[in-house]
Amino acid sequence: MSSIWGNNIKISIFGESHGTAIGAIIDGLPEGQKIDFNYINIQMKRRLPNRDDTTSNRQENDNYEFLSGIFNNTTTGAPICAIIKNQNASHKDYDEIKNVLRPGHADFTAKVRYKNFNDFRGGGHLSGRLTAPIVLFGTVCRQILETKGIKVAAHIYSIKDVLDKPFNPINIPDNLINKLSTQLFPVIMPQVESLMKDEIKKAKLNNDSVGGTVECAIVGLPAGIGNPIFNNIESVLSSIIFSIPAIKGIEFGNGFNSSHMYGSDNNDEFFNDNGNIKTKTNNHGGILGGISSGMPIVFKIAVKPTPSIAKEQNTINLLNLKNTKIKISGRHDPCIVSRIAPVIEAATSIAIINLLSEVNML
Repeated sequence: MSSIWGNNIKISIFGESHGTAIGAIIDGLPEGQKIDFNYINIQMKRRLPNRDDTTSNRQENDNYEFLSGIFNNTTTGAPICAIIKNQNASHKDYDEIKNVLRPGHADFTAKVRYKNFNDFRGGGHLSGRLTAPIVLFGTVCRQILETKGIKVAAHIYSIKDVLDKPFNPINIPDNLINKLSTQLFPVIMPQVESLMKDEIKKAKLNNDSVGGTVECAIVGLPAGIGNPIFNNIESVLSSIIFSIPAIKGIEFGNGFNSSHMYGSDNNDEFFNDNGNIKTKTNNHGGILGGISSGMPIVFKIAVKPTPSIAKEQNTINLLNLKNTKIKISGRHDPCIVSRIAPVIEAATSIAIINLLSEVNML
């Protein structure tokens, strides 16, 4: 089992949901980068469970400890290693169902792939709990990006059928980016927050869960970053985004809507803006031929409903291969979309750091 991502800058994730600790090692970040730990704490808090009745009540503070690579709040150039100890693991929730396959989970595929040696508690290494170190190291990368004028922001675009306002793909102001980057429930239109939370609470009352979408933007990335074919911006971003559990889809710019358009409507016309080449529209989402155009990079991510639900479902008992019923107890999110938004921002930052390192921009 290997969980290493990246080319010039590599991140390795380790640990299990109900093990002693989780953590990561990142290799290749430049030396001399000042790290603001208050900034990290804000982002870690945004991913935490047990915020209100729309999230899991698992009690984790996600206190982290850097073991190497940072000295006097500054990167040294050495590999950076950090751990986050699990404080509130509950093994009994899984002992009772260890031989009963949970619908929507990777219990069956993990057992087959690892010959029953995998840690099944809470999904083990396959758990969304492993997104905590992604936020931790992604926030380190994000701070480096911001010193170069590159900013990343995400918001909840939808919960089921309740929609937020989309980003303006031409102009995403700093004040909006800064606001979204500190919100626990990031939305552009404040009035949709209560409507979205009502949708989550309704699912929870029905012993069910609900999914949604997240829209993410990268602003300030200059033109000419990325590569064609196999290592383009879309494939690099997609590969790390799909490493986040529960992500089931991604589209850039106009995405699937472009399949319903004429080329004359979907094409973005160029113009000269005081010596800067820009496009009048941004249906291409800031990427042409796998390379950044200088326009904001905008993409949406589909997040599936949390598979752990208390509603009775049909499944199989592996001890006798007989059909049975299951009701999943324990501490689970009725919706993970709000908690996944900072994870998307962090993973995106790691991806962009990798792309910048290829052109010696770090």
